[in-house]
Order: sequence, then C-alpha cells, then structure tokens
Amino acid sequence: MGATTAAPMGATSGAMPGKNMRADAGMLRDIAHANLAEIATGKLAAEKATNPKVKEFAQQMVDDHTKALDEVNQLAQTKDVKLPTEPDLKHKASMAKLKLMSGNTFDKSYVKNAGVGDHVATEKLLMKTQSTARDADVKALAGKMLPVVQGHLKHARELDGMVAAK
Repeated sequence: MGATTAAPMGATSGAMPGKNMRADAGMLRDIAHANLAEIATGKLAAEKATNPKVKEFAQQMVDDHTKALDEVNQLAQTKDVKLPTEPDLKHKASMAKLKLMSGNTFDKSYVKNAGVGDHVATEKLLMKTQSTARDADVKALAGKMLPVVQGHLKHARELDGMVAAK
C-alpha cells in the first residue's frame, strides 16, 4: 500500500497538493537554480570582463536575476517549497572554468555559455513550466519571467556576435 500525505492543519489553500506539488516544486527549484547561476556568473563577469558592454550585460544579469530569484523565493514560501541557495554542480563547474580565463577569452566564453546557452535553457524551462505546471501561480510566474529571459537571450546573441568578431 502506498503512503499518502495529507496537508498539515492550517495549510493555506494555495499550497500545492501531492504529485502536483512535487512536479511544480521541481520546476520552482529549477527556476531558482537558473537564477542563482546567472547571478553568480554575472558577478564574476562584472568583475573580470574586459569589454565594457559585457560588463554592463553581466551587471544587468545580476540585477534582473536577483529580482527574479526574490519573486521565486516569495512564491516558494507561499507554497511551502524549499529552494536551493547556490548554483547546481553543472554551473559551479562552468564557473570554475570561467575563473581560469581572462581577457577576450573570458568575455567570449561568458557570453556564449552563460549569456546565450543558459538563457536558451532557461527559456525552454520557462516555456515548459508555463505549459505543464498545474499551479496557476507557478504558471503565472513563468509567464512573467519568460519575456525578460527572451530579452536577455536577444541581447546575449547580439553581444556574442560582437565579441566573437574580435
């Protein structure tokens, strides 16, 4: 016999029940990881980038993704979902590689991987969340974040073309 979990007494009606909670909570954790990675790599690039436009982009990523992470954290609290507090292992490894680079090599790698690559992945994650999440608040958050991430992706692709040409 499978075990069932009941909502604790006093739980808010906004809490996600059972299987829905697990799936939507996983999406919230993935969105949090994406934001944490952008903040961490953005801080690194704001310090290490040599191209002023790359530095500016990096600072924008820190600012925008910090705001987005705050929104994810607020929603997660209302849904009783525990979120990660640091980037996942994949992004930690990417950051370790980035830290070893300098100059235009750093700029190119940051823009290509964190700027373009990570935003492509985040765009897919948000589109999937928007279409498959069962909780209306989780769907709404993904829908709110999607145009911002798409704007970042467009900007990153423009920067990628610029730094790749150098």
